[in-house]
Amino acid sequence: MHKTTYLFICLALINFSVTSQNAENNASNKDNFRFGGGFNIGLGNSYSTFSISPSVIYDFSEEFGAGLGLTYVYVKSKSTVSSTTNLFGGSILTFYKPIHYIQLSTEFEQLKINQKYTFYDDISQWQSALYFGLEYVSGNVALGLRYDVLYDKVNNITQSSALTPVFRFYF
Repeated sequence: MHKTTYLFICLALINFSVTSQNAENNASNKDNFRFGGGFNIGLGNSYSTFSISPSVIYDFSEEFGAGLGLTYVYVKSKSTVSSTTNLFGGSILTFYKPIHYIQLSTEFEQLKINQKYTFYDDISQWQSALYFGLEYVSGNVALGLRYDVLYDKVNNITQSSALTPVFRFYF
């Protein structure tokens, strides 16, 4: 009987200790979130483009982080065939920092593409990308390159190459 009482007291103390640690960690969990992303404005003789990609990252530790992102891109082409393209979608991101200034990243992105032409049929399709990246991190900024392993030169509308630059800013 005394063993049972001691067991309940020990379990109650362990439970109280775990609960108090979780309450303290809840306040610091807010500090583990980073918000940011990227944007782009491009102007040329026959085109204009605008894109915005906000994202939120949760840092599980100093080395690992994961999050979600949204993407919207608008492209207006005034070349021989005038067109307007709207892309929107989302992505899942993961980050690993083996060294303080080096970051490895993976990103799975799914985009809905709507193209409207002046004299042709409109095109609506989905496009997937799976990027593996290497980035240099300094403060809140990451610069690097990423490679799309799902890249298909014939069917890819958004990129001219599987290798693309990365510029990320988080606060």
